[in-house]
Amino acid sequence: METKPVITCLKTLLIVYSFVFWITGAILLAVGVWGKLMLGPYISLIADNSTNAPYVLIGTGTVIIVFGLFGCFATCRGSPWMLKLYAMFLSLVFLAELVAGISGFVFRHEIKGTFRRTYTDAVLNYNAEDEASLAVDNLQHNLRCCGVYNYTSWFASVYYPSNGIPPSCCFNSSDCNPENLRNATVAPSKVYHQGCFELVTSFMETNMAIIAGVTFGIAFSQLIGMLLACCLSRIITANQYEMV
Repeated sequence: METKPVITCLKTLLIVYSFVFWITGAILLAVGVWGKLMLGPYISLIADNSTNAPYVLIGTGTVIIVFGLFGCFATCRGSPWMLKLYAMFLSLVFLAELVAGISGFVFRHEIKGTFRRTYTDAVLNYNAEDEASLAVDNLQHNLRCCGVYNYTSWFASVYYPSNGIPPSCCFNSSDCNPENLRNATVAPSKVYHQGCFELVTSFMETNMAIIAGVTFGIAFSQLIGMLLACCLSRIITANQYEMV
């Protein structure tokens, strides 16, 4: 009888943890769907080929939701083997998040290099029609930037000789016509001067510590769930306790 309060306490803590774990899965799922719908046009500028990052988030979020519910069920049922399976899953999530966080931090310079290469290629081969060109337009318009390093990046593009700098670089579209955009003397007074590469990478560098901290914080929180699940499983097994 003395173990019942301990088991009840562990069960309560593990159910609360599983619910929070379930919420993180729902957040990852929502972010993945949002990324696919809203950030799809920009993905081609970040990687050489279309990345599966949104699908990874959607898949991970779905799996976490399922196992979060499984954790609640295993806790209420008081099944030692289910609790051990839940702890094993949490350990896999912990390792995956730890590797992902370390990889993102270590390879951040490669990510920047890839973005510079793909964005430069998109600017040089811009035609205002294909997916990469539309992504460039969206990026420049929404972030209020122009070109890779500045507006002069457009002078080397295949688009510039006949069309000038794209209208997405204009800070006032009503006062920006094709004649002005083809004039290298007038155009600088009509377009943004800050380059998109510097703007995006500076944001990444500024927030890298925050992103890494959140990632590692979430990863190490799995250790709490693993500890609770293992302790509850061991106590139930040792005392031959069964929940009805």
